[in-house]
Amino acid sequence: MIPWVELDTADIPGETTTLRLKRRGEEFSIMLGANELMNSRLSGSEEALAELSCEKLAGRKKPVVLIGGLGMGFTLRAALAVLPPDARIIVAELVPAVVKWARGEMASVFSGALDDPRVEIHTGDVVSLISSSREAYDAILLDVDNGPDGLTRGSNDKLYDLGGLGRARKALKRGGVLSVWSSAPDPRFTARMAKAGFATELKMVRANAKRRGAKHVIWLAVPASEQN
Repeated sequence: MIPWVELDTADIPGETTTLRLKRRGEEFSIMLGANELMNSRLSGSEEALAELSCEKLAGRKKPVVLIGGLGMGFTLRAALAVLPPDARIIVAELVPAVVKWARGEMASVFSGALDDPRVEIHTGDVVSLISSSREAYDAILLDVDNGPDGLTRGSNDKLYDLGGLGRARKALKRGGVLSVWSSAPDPRFTARMAKAGFATELKMVRANAKRRGAKHVIWLAVPASEQN
């Protein structure tokens, strides 16, 4: 069997933890300690995050989409595949090295997605970007951690508490959608979404692009007051 080779490491701003980029043949992995955060063979649920969210934007002119977390670019590439030519996609990535990996060691995985004219990279905290925005986005897609309980970075909890959900709601345009990826269900988060004024659909999707293997969770939320 081909052994894993560690290609690079990266500090997470404001944290003591370190990300590790590893490669085995054509397969890549990003690790946090002993936890694998993402693997280039498992893209199905990240792609579904974009596909399900963008379905709700059908017919909108010049949609603006904010993606929290670049990762291995699966959500970004799926969004590019379905959004119109006049769309604008802002990707907020906290760790500068992840953007470097996307253009360097993992360029084959990204297939030029960062060069699409619809894409803007914001190197910084998606929490700050959302907090400073008002009615700016048609969709906000969050995949910055393993789910609503922060693993990579404790301050990610600010995205998922009542205050964070309220800020996300204010950052959405009328009829906009907030979508959240998670490795597992979280009934408390579902209840918190309702308390924050969102009507929420919960989707179970396969981690594998071939729709096999473990299931992950996607919440699709729109302000309850705007439901038809």
